Amino acid sequence: MKVKVISVLEDNYMYLVIEESTRDAVAVDAAVPKRLLEIIRKEDVVLRAILTTHHHWDHARGNEELARLFPGLRVFGADQRIGALTHTVTHGQELTFGAIWVRCLFTPCHTSGHMCYFMWEDESPDAPALFSGDTLFVGGCGQFFEGTAEQMYTNLTQILGALPKDTKVFCGHECTVRNLKFALKVEPENEMVKEKLAWAKQRDEEDLPTVPSTLQEEFLYNPFLRVTEEPVQRFTGQTDPVEVLRTLRTERDNFKKPKERPNPPAMLAFDWGLFGPLLEKK
Repeated sequence: MKVKVISVLEDNYMYLVIEESTRDAVAVDAAVPKRLLEIIRKEDVVLRAILTTHHHWDHARGNEELARLFPGLRVFGADQRIGALTHTVTHGQELTFGAIWVRCLFTPCHTSGHMCYFMWEDESPDAPALFSGDTLFVGGCGQFFEGTAEQMYTNLTQILGALPKDTKVFCGHECTVRNLKFALKVEPENEMVKEKLAWAKQRDEEDLPTVPSTLQEEFLYNPFLRVTEEPVQRFTGQTDPVEVLRTLRTERDNFKKPKERPNPPAMLAFDWGLFGPLLEKK
């Protein structure tokens, strides 16, 4: 199993997972079709399916075009708002693509229909992979747009946090530096946060991705996975883990917001595909 990390849009990641014996491939969050097609041609693989984590345009925007280009293409997801959806998946459902196994993990909160995908190959020495969309980031977690702190706590502790610790985490956005700057505010004495932030800044300067991390690493520096740790509780002024998480998310939302974000009319234009030609040049 080979994972191609593909940077698109402002800070998004989409992925192409290749079954190396058959040269079949599965895309995760196919936002920019033209870029994905370039990688498919370069790798000389056949696209068999798309796994979509959630319906937001920057994760699902390319589904319809790819479905037109590849008749019979299967599009998996858990939300009827996902474009070109052909297969609705449920929590715990397992799929196979050649030797690749996929377990669907339902993680509602960022959106009410968010699904993560856990992948592995039997008898492979390689670590399994988690495609966490906008639920778990390197050093952070997604915003609670359509859900609650209780849901995110369950997502991070009982669902994703219970996966094997060597699991590689492939998330939906490159926001590691911002996340770790916030983590350093939460835990200014945490040496793992300092080391990971220095590394992430260097990667950023070299225009290189910070994915994947591992689940084991995330427990050392990601404050949203450290809600029972005393320094994190002291920062939030809370001791109940759900309340710690809720307070962390509020603090993160107000922490050094990016100076330039698309305004609502621009977001609508993206939804309507008006910027399509520009995006495809990227």
